[in-house]
Amino acid sequence: MKINGVKLRHNKNTAGCETLELPVPEKVVISMGQSMGKACGPLVKKGDHVYVGTKIGDSDHIMSCPVHSSVSGTVTGITERLRANGSVCKAVEIESDGRQELDPEIKPPDIHDKKSLCEALRESGCCGLGGAGFPTHLKLNYNEESTSVDTLIINAAECEPYITGDDREMIENGDDVIDGIALVMDMLHIEKAYIGIEDNKPQAIRNMMEKAAQYDNINVRTLRSSYPQGAEKVLIYNLTGRTVAEGELPSSQGVIVMNVSTVGFIGAYAKTGIPLINRRVTVDGDVVSTPCNVKVPVGTAISKILKFADADIENAQKIICGGPMMGICIYDRDLPLLKTNNCVLAFKKPEKKKNELLESDQTACIRCGRCIKVCPMGLMPTYLEKAYDSGNKKRLERLKVGLCINCGSCSYVCPAKRPLAEKHQLAKELLRR
Repeated sequence: MKINGVKLRHNKNTAGCETLELPVPEKVVISMGQSMGKACGPLVKKGDHVYVGTKIGDSDHIMSCPVHSSVSGTVTGITERLRANGSVCKAVEIESDGRQELDPEIKPPDIHDKKSLCEALRESGCCGLGGAGFPTHLKLNYNEESTSVDTLIINAAECEPYITGDDREMIENGDDVIDGIALVMDMLHIEKAYIGIEDNKPQAIRNMMEKAAQYDNINVRTLRSSYPQGAEKVLIYNLTGRTVAEGELPSSQGVIVMNVSTVGFIGAYAKTGIPLINRRVTVDGDVVSTPCNVKVPVGTAISKILKFADADIENAQKIICGGPMMGICIYDRDLPLLKTNNCVLAFKKPEKKKNELLESDQTACIRCGRCIKVCPMGLMPTYLEKAYDSGNKKRLERLKVGLCINCGSCSYVCPAKRPLAEKHQLAKELLRR
């Protein structure tokens, strides 16, 4: 069976750009909501001195993971910040002293079984770096008595345009990636692993094949460049032929899926004990003069990152954190970087060509069926939109809106410029309530 999707221009302009180091910012604002789930409570107060890697936020809620300082310096305040989901959470403001002194208590973790691995990963603040930000220790802490996992899938597809952070992770930190994979497989007793890489990353494919050659049970698989190849359910099907049903977790089909940058971090953390405090970010867009990949301390203002890439910020009409298909348009260019942000894109307002519709020029559905043809989950987006507009919850359930992966393919191909993908997310929230 062929999985549907769309063919996008790759625009991987920074694929050959080695990761640069952003100068230490004068100030960081670190949100206590860095991952999926419950936001942390601050563990520090105004006037406290912190080091690089000092734990500054935590929660006793199961769906949460700690937050650490990305700079050394002095806490200058505890504020409140608006999150992307519309909720408000606290944030810790830290004035950097420029010395970047590592917390003296940091040391490599003692990992010898599944329990100690999950405990260490929780303390590291590790969450999924593919965008969703699911706490990694929870993903790996499944019940082995009721769940049998035999396959680890490493998502290295990076199918969205522009983003090249995972590509650079495999090229620059291939040893950490393989070490992280081997550690997870060993501690969880997983039999085999597949690293799925799209065929537009030849250097990364060669490097990972060379690194994985020492392991008989770690295999690199080249995937067709297609969007959304990196979607969890799509990737599982294309690599194993297994289908994850609505409401099921991948572990129900004997599979765990992890982003390649996540396992790269795990490999490095096992050796150093340094928690998740930096993020590799791709910076690109038509107002960016120097597209690049840059290593950024968490909590750095987006505007600082754009200035580093010589962006004409004043002419930027749209700034996106994440890719152009699934990223989020930010309302404030000084918003702080989160752990889950892997890309910053800045664009000027598009010029309207003759007979061309812009997003604002929405028309009625013309019943062309393109949205149905491209949906990778086999849904009927235009019918889902109508069901949501009428508030018909039963019809939304029958049409399987819960299977929507928010890839945006339907909105992308719609000639009527209908906000299909947005309506599907609102529909899912309607059912949750």
